[in-house]
Amino acid sequence: MRGWWQDLTDLVLPGECGGCGKPRAVLCAECRAVLSGAAVCRVRPDPEPPGLPVVHAAARYADEVRATLLAHKERGALALAGPLGAALAGAVRAGLQGASDPAGAGMASPRESGVPVLLVPVPSGRRAVRARGHDPARRIALAAAGRLRGSGIPARVLGVLRQKRAVADQSRLNSRQRLGNLAGALAVAPGAARLLREGPVVLVDDVMTTGASLAEAARAVRAAGPVSNAGRTSAVYEGETWESREEQNVGSTRERTGRRPGRQGIAGAGGAGGVVDVACAAVVAASPESFQINRN
Repeated sequence: MRGWWQDLTDLVLPGECGGCGKPRAVLCAECRAVLSGAAVCRVRPDPEPPGLPVVHAAARYADEVRATLLAHKERGALALAGPLGAALAGAVRAGLQGASDPAGAGMASPRESGVPVLLVPVPSGRRAVRARGHDPARRIALAAAGRLRGSGIPARVLGVLRQKRAVADQSRLNSRQRLGNLAGALAVAPGAARLLREGPVVLVDDVMTTGASLAEAARAVRAAGPVSNAGRTSAVYEGETWESREEQNVGSTRERTGRRPGRQGIAGAGGAGGVVDVACAAVVAASPESFQINRN
């Protein structure tokens, strides 16, 4: 109810720009340019946590971008999911392009193959979701999926990661402490492993600082392991999905996913009974220092 009311309020009475505070604008033209105007870059935290997939970011986590993300996450400015999703979609495209480079991993292009890109958001803690009234990364991922489909790239959001245990607030932890805090904290929801084999998996989040959250998410996805063909898991997403209903609230095209896409072969995505891997990861923003690391 809170999310629906906030969406309506933002549409009818936009207050101020989430980035700079300019009145009567959800996000002004100048802040949109800062968010999505720069070239998407590969980013690497230092130190780089083990198991971290290749990560691309749309912008540096500073100034207007930081203010925009915090307004969406902490102040419930839900209308900002649209421009934030557009920025995330750009980072996803860059990651997929790198993964499909013949000189790289050799993954087939989703646009050409028709196999959907599976956006898997890093989940917020249950307590944080209750306090905020929404899951920021999931909402931005839904907006990004709509943008990708609009550009001809089939995409779905799979909110299949769950927190197995409570974790401490990470704001005051260093990179080593964050790795320890998150180790083993995430898992794929029971019965959802098969869904991760229907296309290339791209982990998504709003912000990357040390990379610990994305590394743990990648570990959890890879640990999903093979599943027996005898197990039936399609019921998890039969009929109109939660994603298809939520997408209507973030301005993307309504999509019904009751029919599961054909399982076409694609390098970089596990087949039925295969091992799930992560094609890449994408975030809206990353710490400025991670843009300066360019190691081969």
